[in-house]
Amino acid sequence: MEDIIQILLSVRFVKIIEVVGTICFAISGVRLAAAKEFDWFGAFVVGFVTAIGGGTTRDLLLDVTPFWMLNIEYLLCSFIGLVIVIIYSRKLVSLDTPFFIFDTIGLALFVVVGIEKTVDLGFPFWVAIVMGTITGIVGGIIRDILIHEIPLVFRKEVYALACVFGGFVYWLCLQLNFSNPVCEISASIAIFLARVLAVKYRWGLPKMKDS
Repeated sequence: MEDIIQILLSVRFVKIIEVVGTICFAISGVRLAAAKEFDWFGAFVVGFVTAIGGGTTRDLLLDVTPFWMLNIEYLLCSFIGLVIVIIYSRKLVSLDTPFFIFDTIGLALFVVVGIEKTVDLGFPFWVAIVMGTITGIVGGIIRDILIHEIPLVFRKEVYALACVFGGFVYWLCLQLNFSNPVCEISASIAIFLARVLAVKYRWGLPKMKDS
């Protein structure tokens, strides 16, 4: 009975992560689209693609039906993100901090979702880390391409590496026999802190030079 309760709690927690992560990523996409003066529909498309791009790529690679095609809630979450930006447009569009916060939260949560799904499908954990990273970063890459920006992951800040770091934290927690919610929370916090500290202290990889 306790095992069943634990499983139900874990499933519910993952669902909460997915919903919150979807809204946060949608907000980050809509916010940048608004800064480029897209209309409401264009902003919604950018927000939706930001929210589902990484998970869709992951699911196609794992040979399963993309998650958002099985439940309309992800479309609704993206719409909620649009409404939030419309209501709070002055604060969210004109300032960089809200974008950074929502993007980082979405990144942290989606990496965990990607890891969970890959592990549940029976793949090795190194594959789960790769898929978690793809889940976290690909939506942002597509978003930046749509708004004619060089993808953030390629030009500055510790972004993908924060995802990989979070994946290792998740793996370490599993080795210590922590429960799934503890592993998920620990990995999410690790990713969030890694990115915040990297931006604060300007950590980053050396840039490629042409000579």
